[in-house]
Amino acid sequence: MSSAPTRILGIDPGLRVTGYGVIDRAGNRLSYVASGAIRSGEGELPERLGVLFRGLCQILAEHAPQQVAIEKVFVNVNPQSTLLLGQARGAAIAAIIHCQLPVAEYTALQIKQAVVGHGHAEKSQVQEMVRRLLALERAPASDPADALACAICHAHSSATTQNSRLPAGLRLRRGRLS
Repeated sequence: MSSAPTRILGIDPGLRVTGYGVIDRAGNRLSYVASGAIRSGEGELPERLGVLFRGLCQILAEHAPQQVAIEKVFVNVNPQSTLLLGQARGAAIAAIIHCQLPVAEYTALQIKQAVVGHGHAEKSQVQEMVRRLLALERAPASDPADALACAICHAHSSATTQNSRLPAGLRLRRGRLS
């Protein structure tokens, strides 16, 4: 008896562009549902954060994910950029919580490790592996690819915690999928 697929939304937060990616996981199989980007435009910070919040609320309502994963903020050289990114991430988390969904968080290193196999992969490598893992005709743009990679990372991570068996071709080494 097969269970219903689990819908996962991945989010790559950014103040100018927030990427999103939706996948379904049925057992060990992943399938692409949708992806894109929310652009906050120009203007004052509160309005831009509102655009991100409303955009993610719309995506959450449209695609009805059961699980949501978001990339954690890393510290930039520029503290002002880190603060702005943190505020964009906060708007995204607020939208998720507003829709009464749990939030899973992953670092860029964890996401790249899960998708590419090493934590210091280039953006083009992430895009290509997302294309391959989801059987897409072409690689998605950078921000949606990062969001899809976040969703894939969560699918692999939640699969390992929910099942005693790892997905085919994966093994756990020092707490990481490889």
